[in-house]
Amino acid sequence: MQVTSKFMAGMLSLLVLASCVTTTTGGFNTEPSQERALRDFVQLAVGYFEAGDMAAARRNVNNALAIDSRSADAYNVLALVLQREGDTELARETFERALSLDGSNSRARNNLAALLFQLGEYEQSYRQLEQVANDTTYENRALAFENLGLSALRTARPERAEYAFERALQLNSNLYRSSLEMAQIKFDKGEFAEAMTHYTQFVTSSTFYNVVQTARSLWLGIQLERRFDNDEGAVLYAALLQNLYADSPQYQEYLNSQNDQ
Repeated sequence: MQVTSKFMAGMLSLLVLASCVTTTTGGFNTEPSQERALRDFVQLAVGYFEAGDMAAARRNVNNALAIDSRSADAYNVLALVLQREGDTELARETFERALSLDGSNSRARNNLAALLFQLGEYEQSYRQLEQVANDTTYENRALAFENLGLSALRTARPERAEYAFERALQLNSNLYRSSLEMAQIKFDKGEFAEAMTHYTQFVTSSTFYNVVQTARSLWLGIQLERRFDNDEGAVLYAALLQNLYADSPQYQEYLNSQNDQ
């Protein structure tokens, strides 16, 4: 599983760009709202980060930190900027700084977990994601469960992985990666009917999102279609596997399976 910066931006959530800081007129308080200004600068930083403008994102983060040097949200965005710019270790330290200021900040914790996964520190990633997934107020909890499942697979926790993917799909049935992983888990357990159900959902969701199937998913599709004696479906997936991934280990497995028949 590739855990990319795009994946980490998605975990941050899309925040709407706010208007400029305003002051009240004719009321009891004529001072600018520092809390509103902080929120606006963080939201602007998020927007610029999503747009790929790291300089503007950093500028707005600095504006936010000038108002509140202990803003966990601001440090979270700064860490994402640093990671995008290739300063991985500094990004990690900055995510940890955000969490030291606000241990309940699930966005920052999720982004740290994604970075740890990218670095191959799967056990640490798993531990962080356990906390994120248990936060019932986190807006991207479904993805947190999906990522927890992926980390569980990398840390030899198959039962926990299955549970995590199930929870992810309960919260969002369109998570095609969770559907694929569940299909593979059920297939490996010999529960072929359930595997096919999850695989069908994977195909539906991935098609909707214009996601190209991988060699692994096509090979699983071939095996499932064969289990249900659907030669037409198996041939279709085999043709895609050959056309797209002729050099893949999965295609070699397919060829070997043909010789065994």
